[in-house]
Amino acid sequence: MFPFRIGMGYDVHRLAEGIPFMLGGVKIDHTHGSAGHSDADVLLHAICDALLGAAGLRDIGFHFPDNSDEFKGIDSKILLKRVVDLVTQNGWKIGNIDCTIALQRPKISGYIPLMQEKIESVTGSGAGSISVKATTTERLGFTGREEGVAAWAVAIIYRPEKADDPK
Repeated sequence: MFPFRIGMGYDVHRLAEGIPFMLGGVKIDHTHGSAGHSDADVLLHAICDALLGAAGLRDIGFHFPDNSDEFKGIDSKILLKRVVDLVTQNGWKIGNIDCTIALQRPKISGYIPLMQEKIESVTGSGAGSISVKATTTERLGFTGREEGVAAWAVAIIYRPEKADDPK
């Protein structure tokens, strides 16, 4: 078995007026927010899927079904923490996570450092291990029409070296 694995995650949510907009564990100031069963944080959901996929543990919907009252309105940082616990219980550590958010409006570059700090804190992955980037879609597609937001994440996990492993 390779001592490292790579996983990819993707999530999308519709934007709706008058609900909070959570992104990367941060409340974004905007007239619209992500609609969903939980707090609909697309970035954290994409990260969850990337980590679960890398560890071969299925996907976020398998572990946290959107028809379960237990997860109704739940803070996605809690879901991410549970995913991190699953990954570590299976012998893996998080290396780094690279993310991209597609959103026409609002501009979120000022929020990115706080998102990275929150994600680093929840994952325990260490300073500098989380990259968050944002882009528009040049007014194309559902994100360009401001109907929704999308996020992609790639995660590397690894098995720590054992002291008794021969080199």
